[in-house]
Amino acid sequence: MKIIATADERNALIAGFAGWTLDAFDFFILTFTLGAVAKDFGRSIPAVALTLTATLAMRPVGAFIFGLMADRYGRRLPLMIDILFYSVLEVLSGLAPTYTIFFILRLLYGIGLGGEWGVGTSLVLESVPVKWRGLISGLLQQGYSFGFVLAAIAYFAVFPRWGWRPMFFIGGLPALLTLFIRAKVKETKAWEESRTSWKNYRRDIFSNWKIFLYLVLLMSMMNFAGHGTQDLYPIFLQKRHFSPQATAIISMIAAIGAVCGGVFFGAYSDRWGRRRSIITALLLAVALVPLWIIAPATSWLIVGAFLMQFMVQGAFGVIPSHITELSPNTLRGFFPGLAFQLGVLVASTITYVEAVLGERFGYEKSLGVLAAIVIIATVLVVWAGPEAKGVHFGKAEP
Repeated sequence: MKIIATADERNALIAGFAGWTLDAFDFFILTFTLGAVAKDFGRSIPAVALTLTATLAMRPVGAFIFGLMADRYGRRLPLMIDILFYSVLEVLSGLAPTYTIFFILRLLYGIGLGGEWGVGTSLVLESVPVKWRGLISGLLQQGYSFGFVLAAIAYFAVFPRWGWRPMFFIGGLPALLTLFIRAKVKETKAWEESRTSWKNYRRDIFSNWKIFLYLVLLMSMMNFAGHGTQDLYPIFLQKRHFSPQATAIISMIAAIGAVCGGVFFGAYSDRWGRRRSIITALLLAVALVPLWIIAPATSWLIVGAFLMQFMVQGAFGVIPSHITELSPNTLRGFFPGLAFQLGVLVASTITYVEAVLGERFGYEKSLGVLAAIVIIATVLVVWAGPEAKGVHFGKAEP
């Protein structure tokens, strides 16, 4: 049985997955090179980590702008503009002569980072069959983890010889994806059927404020858990005196776990439901915190890194389908992306807080304690919320 039956479905999936993968690649380049960038600019690691927070904080701006464009003008054009925008900003980041300019460029890059997810997700999930929506959701979301793998490979191969700046130059390659989207990707039927006037569009936004606020809360907690267990893990490994190559290899293994977990729990959610799948994955993640962060032997640490990302990103793999299904038809380009990125804004302090606490108390305590707290809180939010598994994407509701 074919999961992807037509060329249009395949091309939409390729565009959405590649866009999110390359977006994540550009973001994670900095998480691997924090120490080198800090040394080059004469700043502390927490100061450079603050540029990660700045990037995350600007993501709602991108989601707002490109989300409105996606509901008004379709999914294809905003996606192409967004990918070109963040690719240019990534290259310019590698050319930054000072910390201040670098900070400003990372702020602007956050706009592009925030715009891609909502537009790409609506494009893909409106294109694929309903019965495979969870599986495709898991695969799509793990483009983020695959981007992490690519960043680790670049760190392994490029950084030891040429330093951090060429890694950002490589981040300009996603611009080529716009050529594929322009040539191969078609607009979705669901968007065509759900188009509405600006007057009705504004009405739909304000009449659905309760579900929107829940989505923001949900995505705040999911991003606390996701970024809290991923962004500073390379620094944690470096503080444990792993070499750049060893840090890259362990990070790649963890990211492979994330990809496997996202696909597994995404497919699981098609049968057993979105909420149950997310809660199951997160409860298992809490149990894995000691193995993930304080394992005495390197081999067990690697196992813990793989399993932690399998669970946390497994839960995240269900999110695209879950929050897209909870969003009204006419707002599917706007609601999921903006809620996701506002959640990122709320959670954007996690990397800075972990860095500050890590420098003072050690990264084992900082990452381990905060991860356990936010994951348990996320379970409670998911448990208390609604679900709309299998809802039809199509004509606007009256």
